[in-house]
Amino acid sequence: MQFPTFATLFLLAMALMNLYIWRRFLRHISHAKARYLMIIPILLMAGDIFFILEIVTRIIPDSPALYVITSSFVGFTFMLFVIAIVYDTTITVSKRVPVNQQRRRVLKLIFDVTMLVAAFAYLLRGFSQGIKFPETNRVQVKIKNFPRKQLNLVQLSDIHVGRTIKRDFIEQLVAQTNQLNPDIVVITGDLVDLPVSEIEYDLYPLKNLNAPTYFILGNHEYFHGPGEAIAYIRELGITPLLNEHIVIGEGDQQFNLVGLTDLVGARTGLYPPDTANAFAGCDQNKSTIVLAHQPKMITEMNGKRFDLMLSGHTHGGQIFPFGFLVMAAQPYLAGLHAHTPEQQIFVSRGAGYWGPPLRFLAPSEISQLIIQPA
Repeated sequence: MQFPTFATLFLLAMALMNLYIWRRFLRHISHAKARYLMIIPILLMAGDIFFILEIVTRIIPDSPALYVITSSFVGFTFMLFVIAIVYDTTITVSKRVPVNQQRRRVLKLIFDVTMLVAAFAYLLRGFSQGIKFPETNRVQVKIKNFPRKQLNLVQLSDIHVGRTIKRDFIEQLVAQTNQLNPDIVVITGDLVDLPVSEIEYDLYPLKNLNAPTYFILGNHEYFHGPGEAIAYIRELGITPLLNEHIVIGEGDQQFNLVGLTDLVGARTGLYPPDTANAFAGCDQNKSTIVLAHQPKMITEMNGKRFDLMLSGHTHGGQIFPFGFLVMAAQPYLAGLHAHTPEQQIFVSRGAGYWGPPLRFLAPSEISQLIIQPA
């Protein structure tokens, strides 16, 4: 999808949400001054428009605080839209309940106050979870005939280094990853959210990861120059896997690690995913772990043998209940799933965020997978 089309559809969706927030929630609040609440969707819509303009023009100074404020309008629009749906649905249903008018007015006033408090709590909780540093999510994975007694693998995904996620975050992320003493580290895409030339300083601490580290492209790398990202990743001592595989381990403890480029490449023609090339010469008798940014890549494997796929991209929905929309495009949202009796997929919620620093019921994570034979 080209950006002008995306921007148009995005702003149309924001406009409809803000209109719904006003018509079906704010203007029905039981207060004489409720009409003045119209300023809320007007300000939100102005912020939504400014957010898109900023992406195009970069007119905001390089200030994380200013960008947080700007991008938060988008998150607040969505979250108030969710509250408005709950409010509208409850009011509509309650009108069918036989209650005298005096009692109905009292109950509505109580409900209105409750919903305003709930809206504030929802926004506050989303912001507090969004800016919180990711915790470690430790997951046990059993693979049939896995050749090692235990593999300690750390997956970092969807970090989105850019306007607000900077060097101090990466330094802390690297330190926490090293404390887990991983055997290998994999970065499953969407590492960057700006051209690498602008964030080399912020990415540099990745050089201090103690374990062998492997990287695949996510869709956001394509937005900011995948070739530049790959070149700098190599400078940091990290190995990109671009539709290729490597064998890890020695002797009878070997397994395959396969890295695929992102599905966006199929549309752009730049670094398109190629399972045939990735598995060329791959010993299919060995246990195989596949790195693929988007979970739906699991449906594009063309019969290739693998035991475990590691993905990201979804952010676990980032702001509940947005995950339900994500699941319309992706087969898995977060966590470990059995795709077939012989194939599993783990989807990380990601260590960072995109857009507003908001998360709700989808906390960020450093994923630690302890892989053992079944």
